[in-house]
Amino acid sequence: MNLKAERGAATRDKVLAIATRLFAEHGYEGTSIEAVLHESGLSRGALYHHYAGKDALFEAVLEATESAIGVQLMDAVRDIADPAESLKTGIRAWIRLAGDPVIQRIVLIDAPSVMGWERWRALEERYSFGMLKTALRRTGTVPDAYLDLHAHMLLAAVNESALLVARGGDHTTAEAAVEDFLIRLLRRA
Repeated sequence: MNLKAERGAATRDKVLAIATRLFAEHGYEGTSIEAVLHESGLSRGALYHHYAGKDALFEAVLEATESAIGVQLMDAVRDIADPAESLKTGIRAWIRLAGDPVIQRIVLIDAPSVMGWERWRALEERYSFGMLKTALRRTGTVPDAYLDLHAHMLLAAVNESALLVARGGDHTTAEAAVEDFLIRLLRRA
């Protein structure tokens, strides 16, 4: 890589880190480009050279967050050969990850409204939703004609469960109850 490209990548990484923290702390609506500019020390032109605007910056933050989630989920199931056990383990891992306030705010709360459901779902298809569909398909328990429907319903249950655990008082008890429910639900899939 040449020096100019390295500096550009470093600038993008710095802006993404700052924007991720700000979006997580203040939400999309509560985060201004001016706050990102102030913390990064960049000029408006330099920021817009890398990101066309606040929407594009948020989308880059979401993409980076989804990518990191994907890596962690793959790590959680890497050594599991049984498809059903892999699915269960991945769901457990996601529930724990969704307890992270950054993930909650960016992925579960702001992303659907900021990006719109269809764009958000298209991005999710490349990451966690796509992984869920693949894992569900591998179990062989759902006919292909119903795979998309089952994946949507399961994702809704898993995401809502993750938010309940994250916002509950006793995380350990709530996590155990949610995991028990989801495992029972999967047996019926």
